[in-house]
Amino acid sequence: MILKRKRIIFYVLTLLLSGFILLTAFISFFPESMLDREFSEEVQEHQHPLLDALMKAISFPGQRPYSIIMIALGSLSFLVFRLKREALFMLFTSLSGLISHSLKILIDRPRPTDSFVRIIEKAEHQSFPSGHVLFYVIFFGFLVVLMYHLKTIPKPVRLFISAVALFLIFTIPLSRIYLGAHWFTDVTAAFLLGLICLFFLSYFYLKKRT
Repeated sequence: MILKRKRIIFYVLTLLLSGFILLTAFISFFPESMLDREFSEEVQEHQHPLLDALMKAISFPGQRPYSIIMIALGSLSFLVFRLKREALFMLFTSLSGLISHSLKILIDRPRPTDSFVRIIEKAEHQSFPSGHVLFYVIFFGFLVVLMYHLKTIPKPVRLFISAVALFLIFTIPLSRIYLGAHWFTDVTAAFLLGLICLFFLSYFYLKKRT
């Protein structure tokens, strides 16, 4: 049973990594693909000031220095309740910034331009992979893992935090495309990479914990 579970995990991780590598190769040959353009057109087809504000609000926590502040506050909150291990692992989620920044420099894909999409939020640095999506999957994903395992926290609190975290994880890809900051392949690759990083972060946390 354990061997079968490990085999399934290996296949899933291999599939996620293969998807990320294939997307990286794809955008290297087609930096402004028709797939990305059409997807952006579909997402930006329905525009409204309220929707603009909502999408900006979803992306807001992922901007620096707010993302760093959020990690620090999250870690401090666990530390206050003497959950030192959880506080430490929350700090490890900050490595998502280093990972995304390194890959952006290495791959060097330009951001979408206003000749192809509507730019609602001007973004800096390179486009691939999306740093926002990578950060949300790792940080908020790990927060969901913690809320599932920390039974000492009241259940309504755990459910509320998990619901907000999952909402942000699954809406941030659309937010980044809607705002004109990223292409579809940027957010998809970041989501796949984020899941891989989240697995290893959760694995080492749960392994020592059990």
